[in-house]
Amino acid sequence: MRNINLDKMLFTIAPEEHEIDKIKEILNNHPEVKFVSLVGVDLAGHSTDEKIPVAAFIEDIEKTLRDGAQTDGSSVALPTIADLSNARVDILPDKDVDWFVEYNFNNIDYATGLPTGTLRIPSFLRHNGDRYVGSRTFLRDTTEIFKKELWRLLEENPYVFEHIGGVDSIDDIEEIVLTNATELEFWVKTPDDSFERDRLFTSQELKEQYWQRTIGVVQTALEQTIVVLDRYNFSVEMGHKEVGGVRAKMDNTGSYSNIMEQLEIDWKYSSPMQCGDNEGQVKHIVRDVFRYYNLEVTFLAKPIEGVAGNGEHTHFGIAAKLKNGKRVNLFETNDPKNQFMSPIGYGALMGILKNYEIYYPFVAPTHDAFQRLKPGFEAPVCTVTSLGMDHQTPSRNRTVLIGLVRDLANPLATRFELRSPNPHSNTFLVCGVGYMLMLDGIKAVLEAGKTSTELEKSISKWYGEDDFYLETRREYRSEKNVFTEYTSEEREKLFGKAPATVWECFKVFEDRAEDLEKITYGSDNLKAIIGSYKAQMLSKWCTEYHDRIIPSAMNFVRKCVPIECEDATDYDEVNWKEVNKLRWKLGKDSLKKKSLLQEAKDALDSGDFEKAAECELKIQKMGEQLRAAYTKYTKNMF
Repeated sequence: MRNINLDKMLFTIAPEEHEIDKIKEILNNHPEVKFVSLVGVDLAGHSTDEKIPVAAFIEDIEKTLRDGAQTDGSSVALPTIADLSNARVDILPDKDVDWFVEYNFNNIDYATGLPTGTLRIPSFLRHNGDRYVGSRTFLRDTTEIFKKELWRLLEENPYVFEHIGGVDSIDDIEEIVLTNATELEFWVKTPDDSFERDRLFTSQELKEQYWQRTIGVVQTALEQTIVVLDRYNFSVEMGHKEVGGVRAKMDNTGSYSNIMEQLEIDWKYSSPMQCGDNEGQVKHIVRDVFRYYNLEVTFLAKPIEGVAGNGEHTHFGIAAKLKNGKRVNLFETNDPKNQFMSPIGYGALMGILKNYEIYYPFVAPTHDAFQRLKPGFEAPVCTVTSLGMDHQTPSRNRTVLIGLVRDLANPLATRFELRSPNPHSNTFLVCGVGYMLMLDGIKAVLEAGKTSTELEKSISKWYGEDDFYLETRREYRSEKNVFTEYTSEEREKLFGKAPATVWECFKVFEDRAEDLEKITYGSDNLKAIIGSYKAQMLSKWCTEYHDRIIPSAMNFVRKCVPIECEDATDYDEVNWKEVNKLRWKLGKDSLKKKSLLQEAKDALDSGDFEKAAECELKIQKMGEQLRAAYTKYTKNMF
């Protein structure tokens, strides 16, 4: 990349440049851009990526911008909506967001000396010519409902302006502005090198990598990534090492090998839709730049068991653009030295906390996500918030689910940080559902006429204490380290029991069906999208469980073999017997009894998902027991 002139390259086409003549002019001035791709996002979070030659796009540009392109609905994840017998799906360009040019650094256009580019246009999906579906549609519709309903609540409950800093009435407001931002964590390693679990765990416990200086090719790739991201106007705030990783090794040529490091990149907030689009583009750029330097990147929530996983903390903000041009944070109180936030802020936070059970399927809908959300790895394990030790000491409690972020010198900075999403969470759905659950809490607070002082008492309530909105047999706030100051039993009692499997996670759609109205707000289309999403994610769980998790567990069982050793002792024999007992329970069938792995497979084949979920937890537990037993066995062998 050192020989590439970034100044000559096109990176974005902003919304104000989406007129046909302007688009033609821009593309004609950048012959390195060879293709156009309309990017729709389905309910699995996958994005379409068809390659339309620029000449063909320009020739039909008016029709393409109006009617989009067609695709086979069976090739995108829209179950219960688009199927083989009803498969027409149109991909329609969104003219209200940034369009990105993505470059293939391994395919140089020799006429210009620049990488070959593809203009990626974020798009909506439309089924059967009249019904908008997919992830971006869900976010568009939910945020429109939120802003409309919040405006109505402000009109009907004007008392709330007595508690908000910087605005006196609804008459001062021009529009409601929503903001989101994500933080991307990822693991990077050299190809063919396997993650060394023991070394990584020890390094993590010693915090040898956290915020340390990057070196070698990782440093180069990270710096180049940040430089490229800034060309897209993402306004990168920082890139740094995260808690996971080990030191790379330098060989006799001066190159580094055995690279295994965890990194994070943060960038500026934007509108919810732009946030989702930006995040997808950032991931593409990270992968492309690191691959250019022969490094592998993974965004899996838990790529290595027993070591820190990848999170993607998601930030939420609500502001008002005033008619005089100023912007006011609606979470911010008019008395920041004596109050944490306004009633709107409290209502939004309480809405998420009270309804988090129905939020869970959108935040952590995969086996991989559940592996990350365990105690001891800086990932949230229970539904609890932190506000701060006092009103003038902003919270930095990293053990809670969602925290209040404040800067007393900057009122616009007040926001919430949701810590449970991971890089494979669907940000469009996470943001859309988040705002709808916030709306439920805001509505309850404003219609009850609650003040900031009253709401601080509500959210700080003790277990067994009644409240106008929150559950009696729950607590919702803690300024303690929830990993160490509570036992698992205490956490479950005070903050609720989290689901342990994907099946248990999605059962809430049946168990709390009435609460789904808080998300869909009576919209049949939103109900259909959620139903399609549930079908897609449960299908994914079954397939991964059946065809990846079970075979992977069986492969590990087969790798746990006896070691020939002339000096074996009776201690070794006892250790091997324990290993072999676990191997048989996990993977060995007999005429009288099936193994645990076979029981799980049979349950999936018969559609008995309740039993399959029970088996999944047993497989995880027994797999860890086998790993520990085999490690103990091998460590005593010469």
